Amino acid sequence: MSIRCRGGRLVRVLLAAACVAAAGCSASPPAGPGPARPVGETAPASRLTAFESEAELLSFVRNRARAPRARFMGFSESVSGPAAAYVAGAATSVTNVQHAGVDEGDIVKVQGEHLVVLRRGRLFTVRLDADRLTPISTIDAFAPDIDPGRAWYDELLISDDTVVVLGYSYARGGTELVLFDIDAHGPLSYRATYHLRSQDYYSSRNYASRLIGQRLIVYTPLMLDGDGDPRNVLPAIRKWHPGAGRSEFVPIYSPRRLYRPLSVSPLLALHSVVSCDLAQPELTCEVTGVMGPPGRVFYVSPSAVYVWMTDDWWSTSDGPSWLYRLPLDGGEPGAARVWGSPVDQFSFLEDAGHVNVVVRAEGAGEGMWRSDRARGILALLRLPLSSFGDGRDAVPFWRYRMLPAPAETVFQNRFVGAHLLYGSGDGWGQPAGSSAAALYVHAYARDSEPVAIAVGHAVERIEALGEDALVVGAAARDLHVSSIRLERQPPDWPRVRRPRPSCSCATMRSRSARWGACTPSVAGRPVTPAACPVSTGMATRDRCSCGDGSSRCWATSWSRARSPAAVSKSGAVSTSRRRPPLSEPSPLHEHLWPAWRDVA
Repeated sequence: MSIRCRGGRLVRVLLAAACVAAAGCSASPPAGPGPARPVGETAPASRLTAFESEAELLSFVRNRARAPRARFMGFSESVSGPAAAYVAGAATSVTNVQHAGVDEGDIVKVQGEHLVVLRRGRLFTVRLDADRLTPISTIDAFAPDIDPGRAWYDELLISDDTVVVLGYSYARGGTELVLFDIDAHGPLSYRATYHLRSQDYYSSRNYASRLIGQRLIVYTPLMLDGDGDPRNVLPAIRKWHPGAGRSEFVPIYSPRRLYRPLSVSPLLALHSVVSCDLAQPELTCEVTGVMGPPGRVFYVSPSAVYVWMTDDWWSTSDGPSWLYRLPLDGGEPGAARVWGSPVDQFSFLEDAGHVNVVVRAEGAGEGMWRSDRARGILALLRLPLSSFGDGRDAVPFWRYRMLPAPAETVFQNRFVGAHLLYGSGDGWGQPAGSSAAALYVHAYARDSEPVAIAVGHAVERIEALGEDALVVGAAARDLHVSSIRLERQPPDWPRVRRPRPSCSCATMRSRSARWGACTPSVAGRPVTPAACPVSTGMATRDRCSCGDGSSRCWATSWSRARSPAAVSKSGAVSTSRRRPPLSEPSPLHEHLWPAWRDVA
């Protein structure tokens, strides 16, 4: 089945903007981002329409299930992938985060003087001594009485002395939240398991969970096209015990916090944002949900959750998209009618009273590997937060700023400080290092013209190093790491080259912190020999299998990139130490050592 060309409406919107700008009429708006509303101006008075009662909600879902459905292939929706970047001012963490104070799930965390590692369905704690790593505790990442078959356990978060493992169980009906206690000395003990009703929500780039203080935020999608009792497709939670059944799921929604769709779509999903209080002895959760087309991108800022909805590629419609903003303080959600689709959470940045979003004309959200297939015209939408209302009025075309599009391969983008960086890299079916693409740097706050930098390699990963950037990508058989100093005009880019490892750039980690004019930064990159590919199976996707059935441990290559200010003086990126492999790996070390590859 061929993918239908999409995005014609965004093309027309942007062409209209270009034509008006070219006309030079005094009454015409500027071609770039438009002026924001005056500070203090209130948001539009119109609001989204919530359901008034349980009966009204159930009637809507029941009628929806009876309506003719569009034919489509495999709606799939998870969120799990690479982390973002360390932000100045955040507490020290080995997890990259897009915003200080908004932590993302990952497989390695720091708790005091210990690392907590999620590895192949097990949790490990390791003490960080001056010259060694000392294993302390090991425990299964699931309940003692649960069969882990047909389940993923791939997200880890820590709040005070509570460790949360998030997984997805095909056998038990949704998102699995497993809680553990950790004490100051490192031992772990199992506490409880809960299930959130959801459908498979996998994404190759994004995690489903965020942690803000002691509040756990989880994105879960539910398709509203099932037969039977409509309550079975609405948000609910269950505490696990042996023999727990589906009838024990307890609703966590209020009809007045679930909002009607803004248009009729052949495919309709309830995009649920679940908030759970980890400070309580028993997990308590509540949900805000918005209904709309199934294609989505999920992003969390310190003040709100954003969900961009667009038609899935398999939908028969070519309608508009909507951007929803759900305030974290419990305020009323708002929506804006928009066009196109971002590729992932890095396409977003809430900043200075605006939300900035990079969009492509042809895209269907971030579910599965859809991010890698976004194509077409590229634009930056800069939208004041006061623009969110009932979503019925389209965002003015002059809010979109057209940008030069990179090569039509796998698109990468990232906001770093006051700049937007983007480019393209390699994807499935392409020769390694085939796209020695340019890196584009756009000072979006000043609305200057984007600058193209011929970095000499593909753009497969963009990391923030304070107010500067690190760009990673392949060229031929080598992996290149370029440090981008953004304050300079044009930006400069010292580079280091190493043999290309076989593992994905998704496991890049970086940290940085600012002291005065200097920005000391550290970046870590996992490496395995090219002859030892990493398996991608459900049970062994982070295991290094060399074809003989064994799992081998390899050294990690650590590249320590000093601050771009220091790099500009020395003229090169320095590489420092190589940590030697263990001479006689034990079974515990076999689990632990590959995880060190993910630590920077």
